[in-house]
Amino acid sequence: MSEDRNIARVTATAAVHAGRTVTNPTPPIDLSATYYLPGVDAGGESYEALVAGGAPTAEGGLVYQRMWNPTTAGFERALAELEGLPEAVSFASGMAAITACLLAATATKAADGKRHIIALRPIYGGTDGLLTKGTLGTEVTWVDGPADIAAALAARPDTALVVVETPANPTAQLLDLDAVAEACGDVPYLVDSTFATPVLQQPARHGATLVVHSATKYLGGHCDVLGGVVATTPEWAARLRDIRVQTGGLLHPIAGYLLHRGLQTLPLRVKRSSETAQTVAEWLVAHPAVERVYYPGLPGGDPDGLIGPDKQMLLPGAMLAFSMRGGYDAAAAVAENVRLILHAASLGGAESLITHPASLSHRHVAPNARPDAGLLRFSVGLEDAEDLVGDLEAAFTKI
Repeated sequence: MSEDRNIARVTATAAVHAGRTVTNPTPPIDLSATYYLPGVDAGGESYEALVAGGAPTAEGGLVYQRMWNPTTAGFERALAELEGLPEAVSFASGMAAITACLLAATATKAADGKRHIIALRPIYGGTDGLLTKGTLGTEVTWVDGPADIAAALAARPDTALVVVETPANPTAQLLDLDAVAEACGDVPYLVDSTFATPVLQQPARHGATLVVHSATKYLGGHCDVLGGVVATTPEWAARLRDIRVQTGGLLHPIAGYLLHRGLQTLPLRVKRSSETAQTVAEWLVAHPAVERVYYPGLPGGDPDGLIGPDKQMLLPGAMLAFSMRGGYDAAAAVAENVRLILHAASLGGAESLITHPASLSHRHVAPNARPDAGLLRFSVGLEDAEDLVGDLEAAFTKI
């Protein structure tokens, strides 16, 4: 496909056909844990290729599911195509994918002893906790924006990776990825693009080396599958597959099948939810019980002008957050009294979900970086906008 074609058209077409063949339009589910080895030497050579992070040899076969599975490989090819990158590597969850990226950056021979990470807040609470606790033996420097990255890199030349998220969890704050790329220079940077999906943004076009998704969210789209995936270059894909073989955090074939199927309707779901989110956000802005609404589609929500057909992000997306004037008590009352909207963790499903980040996803984030107690995160689903507004309006009467 031509690079100058409209991103929406490219993604919509690729989402239907990516990773599929004319003779096999519905990929089969391969559940085999082990595979026939045609010969000792051939099997050993295929095993060696897989352990090194490569693909199985044609002569030696697939060997073992922990190393390679054709169903999950089909999903990986499809996601890589949507992101405009050569390869993708799938994992058992989004956190497994993030963990593998950090290990690939700091704990392999290619890391050359570098174990320092620079990360920008806000960011998903699970990622924040993994970096802050130093579980993987890494050190982290937290910065507030692209302007701070260069200074942090100068202070820590042992930096292996820069980690960012845009739109950021939980407030959907946008980050200028071109500015990040310029600040990083030759240091690779990772983008958690879960909120946007490749339908709305393709970070590799802006210099990102690693593009991570919690596939559990929009890629699956129905809150019925757990997974993570990283789109990247062949060199980094080999590192990631090596980590996956060693740690065993592989995606199950049934999950791979469901995620591949979910990609076919991804553009339809994301665009519909984004349209509805705009309506809901505008209604929330006008409500006297709401102190502030965080949504890129509102006036002031995109200060760097990053949204538009030829810009970093196609549409504002379907994630928003809002702070209640009554603080924690008001936020809890709303979360506990919605009826159509589901008070539950996660996001990106067909059904709308509302959560209190300070109590869940960001509960263990440092106090100075934790969302305020009156903030609610809202994942807008596929319901009609008027029904969602009606549900919120009824819940607001319980404050």
